Amino acid sequence: QVQVVESGGGLVQAGGSLRLSCAASGSDGSINVMGWYRQSPGKQRESVAGITSGGNTNYADSVKGRFTISRDNAKNTVFLQMNSLKPEDTAVYYCYADPYSAYPLRYWGKGTLVTVSS
Repeated sequence: QVQVVESGGGLVQAGGSLRLSCAASGSDGSINVMGWYRQSPGKQRESVAGITSGGNTNYADSVKGRFTISRDNAKNTVFLQMNSLKPEDTAVYYCYADPYSAYPLRYWGKGTLVTVSS
C-alpha cells in the first residue's frame, strides 16, 4: 500500500510563490508518473502538471511558464514550484503517484489548500 502526502500549501498574495511537496512511501519499486491535480469550488478537478521517472513533463496551459514540476526519484518525492501566483490558482491541490508495481492503480494524497489573495 502506497501512501501519498502533500505539504506546502498556504496563503500567499498574488504575484507570490509557493513550493508544494509530495512524498510517496510504501512502494516496493519505482514510480512511473507523479503529478498534481487541483480543484476549485464549482469546477471539475483538472490536471496541473505531471512528470515521468525519466523527467518528461506536461503542464496545463494555464500554468505554463509559471509552474515547474520536478522530482527526486530516489526519495519518491515530487515538487511543484509555483511562481507568479494568481487568485485563479486558488484550489485544493492533489498529488498522485503511479507505481510500476501497482499498475494500473493510481494513489492519491488528501490534498493541500493553496489560497492566493488579490
